[in-house]
Amino acid sequence: MPLITEKSGQQSIDDRGEPPSVLLIDDDPMMLESLAMALEDYGFRVLTASSGLGGLRVFREKRPAAVLADIVMPGQDGFEIMRQIRCEQPDAKVILISGQLDKWDYLDLAEKLGADATFAKGRDVRSLVETLNRILGR
Repeated sequence: MPLITEKSGQQSIDDRGEPPSVLLIDDDPMMLESLAMALEDYGFRVLTASSGLGGLRVFREKRPAAVLADIVMPGQDGFEIMRQIRCEQPDAKVILISGQLDKWDYLDLAEKLGADATFAKGRDVRSLVETLNRILGR
Protein backbone atom coordinates (compact mmCIF):
# COMPACT_ATOMS: atom_id res chain seq x y z
CA MET A 1 0.00 0.00 0.00
CA PRO A 2 1.55 3.34 -1.03
CA LEU A 3 2.19 5.91 1.66
CA ILE A 4 2.68 9.56 0.90
CA THR A 5 3.81 11.83 3.67
CA GLU A 6 2.88 15.50 3.73
CA LYS A 7 5.32 18.22 4.65
CA SER A 8 3.58 18.39 8.02
CA GLY A 9 4.43 14.73 8.58
CA GLN A 10 0.80 13.56 8.49
CA GLN A 11 -0.17 10.65 6.29
CA SER A 12 -1.94 11.64 3.12
CA ILE A 13 -3.79 8.56 1.89
CA ASP A 14 -7.43 7.66 1.30
CA ASP A 15 -9.28 4.40 1.93
CA ARG A 16 -7.80 2.85 -1.22
CA GLY A 17 -4.25 3.74 -0.19
CA GLU A 18 -4.07 6.65 -2.63
CA PRO A 19 -3.61 10.36 -1.96
CA PRO A 20 -6.97 12.14 -1.71
CA SER A 21 -8.07 13.93 -4.86
CA VAL A 22 -8.97 17.60 -4.79
CA LEU A 23 -10.75 19.42 -7.59
CA LEU A 24 -9.59 23.01 -7.95
CA ILE A 25 -11.83 25.34 -10.00
CA ASP A 26 -10.58 28.85 -10.80
CA ASP A 27 -10.73 31.06 -13.87
CA ASP A 28 -7.36 32.68 -13.04
CA PRO A 29 -4.72 30.49 -14.73
CA MET A 30 -1.89 31.68 -12.48
CA MET A 31 -3.89 31.00 -9.30
CA LEU A 32 -5.00 27.63 -10.65
CA GLU A 33 -1.44 26.58 -11.43
CA SER A 34 0.15 27.88 -8.23
CA LEU A 35 -2.49 26.37 -5.90
CA ALA A 36 -2.40 23.08 -7.80
CA MET A 37 1.39 22.86 -7.50
CA ALA A 38 1.27 23.72 -3.80
CA LEU A 39 -1.40 21.11 -3.03
CA GLU A 40 0.53 18.49 -5.01
CA ASP A 41 3.61 19.32 -2.90
CA TYR A 42 1.52 18.41 0.15
CA GLY A 43 0.59 15.03 -1.32
CA PHE A 44 -2.84 15.67 -2.84
CA ARG A 45 -3.87 14.48 -6.29
CA VAL A 46 -5.11 17.68 -7.92
CA LEU A 47 -7.69 17.88 -10.68
CA THR A 48 -8.23 21.30 -12.25
CA ALA A 49 -10.85 23.17 -14.22
CA SER A 50 -10.85 26.77 -15.42
CA SER A 51 -14.63 27.24 -15.44
CA GLY A 52 -17.67 26.26 -13.44
CA LEU A 53 -19.05 24.07 -16.20
CA GLY A 54 -15.72 22.34 -16.66
CA GLY A 55 -15.44 21.84 -12.92
CA LEU A 56 -18.87 20.24 -12.70
CA ARG A 57 -17.94 17.91 -15.54
CA VAL A 58 -14.75 16.82 -13.75
CA PHE A 59 -16.65 16.45 -10.46
CA ARG A 60 -19.21 14.13 -12.08
CA GLU A 61 -16.52 12.01 -13.74
CA LYS A 62 -13.96 11.77 -10.93
CA ARG A 63 -15.88 12.33 -7.64
CA PRO A 64 -12.96 13.99 -5.81
CA ALA A 65 -12.65 13.94 -2.02
CA ALA A 66 -13.00 17.74 -1.92
CA VAL A 67 -13.77 20.65 -4.23
CA LEU A 68 -12.13 24.07 -4.00
CA ALA A 69 -13.96 26.63 -6.12
CA ASP A 70 -13.35 30.32 -6.67
CA ILE A 71 -16.44 32.33 -5.81
CA VAL A 72 -16.13 35.11 -8.40
CA MET A 73 -15.96 33.65 -11.90
CA PRO A 74 -17.78 34.41 -15.14
CA GLY A 75 -20.66 32.08 -15.96
CA GLN A 76 -21.18 29.81 -12.99
CA ASP A 77 -19.78 31.27 -9.80
CA GLY A 78 -18.62 29.28 -6.79
CA PHE A 79 -22.00 29.56 -5.06
CA GLU A 80 -23.77 27.97 -8.04
CA ILE A 81 -21.09 25.27 -8.32
CA MET A 82 -21.54 24.41 -4.63
CA ARG A 83 -25.34 24.33 -5.03
CA GLN A 84 -25.18 21.94 -7.98
CA ILE A 85 -22.58 19.70 -6.36
CA ARG A 86 -24.62 19.49 -3.15
CA CYS A 87 -27.78 18.63 -5.14
CA GLU A 88 -25.91 15.67 -6.66
CA GLN A 89 -23.86 14.66 -3.61
CA PRO A 90 -25.14 16.27 -0.38
CA ASP A 91 -22.11 15.19 1.68
CA ALA A 92 -19.55 16.57 -0.81
CA LYS A 93 -16.77 18.59 0.83
CA VAL A 94 -16.66 22.10 -0.64
CA ILE A 95 -14.27 24.94 0.14
CA LEU A 96 -15.03 28.28 -1.50
CA ILE A 97 -12.13 30.64 -2.17
CA SER A 98 -11.96 34.31 -3.05
CA GLY A 99 -9.55 37.17 -3.49
CA GLN A 100 -12.39 39.72 -3.51
CA LEU A 101 -12.43 40.77 0.11
CA ASP A 102 -13.37 44.42 -0.10
CA LYS A 103 -16.93 45.39 -1.12
CA TRP A 104 -18.75 42.15 -0.32
CA ASP A 105 -17.86 39.63 2.30
CA TYR A 106 -18.05 36.66 -0.05
CA LEU A 107 -16.35 34.29 2.37
CA ASP A 108 -18.79 35.06 5.18
CA LEU A 109 -21.69 34.49 2.77
CA ALA A 110 -20.10 31.22 1.61
CA GLU A 111 -20.07 29.93 5.19
CA LYS A 112 -23.69 30.98 5.69
CA LEU A 113 -24.67 29.14 2.50
CA GLY A 114 -23.07 25.92 3.73
CA ALA A 115 -19.48 25.78 2.50
CA ASP A 116 -17.43 23.39 4.62
CA ALA A 117 -14.73 26.05 4.78
CA THR A 118 -13.48 29.19 3.06
CA PHE A 119 -10.03 30.38 2.00
CA ALA A 120 -8.85 33.88 1.20
CA LYS A 121 -6.48 33.95 -1.78
CA GLY A 122 -3.07 35.16 -0.77
CA ARG A 123 -3.06 33.39 2.60
CA ASP A 124 -0.42 30.84 3.41
CA VAL A 125 -1.25 27.56 1.65
CA ARG A 126 -0.47 25.66 4.86
CA SER A 127 -3.71 26.97 6.34
CA LEU A 128 -5.56 25.61 3.31
CA VAL A 129 -3.88 22.23 3.74
CA GLU A 130 -4.83 22.20 7.43
CA THR A 131 -8.42 23.01 6.47
CA LEU A 132 -8.49 20.26 3.84
CA ASN A 133 -7.12 17.75 6.33
CA ARG A 134 -9.74 18.80 8.88
CA ILE A 135 -12.73 18.51 6.56
CA LEU A 136 -11.45 15.23 5.15
CA GLY A 137 -11.07 13.86 8.67
CA ARG A 138 -7.31 13.38 8.48
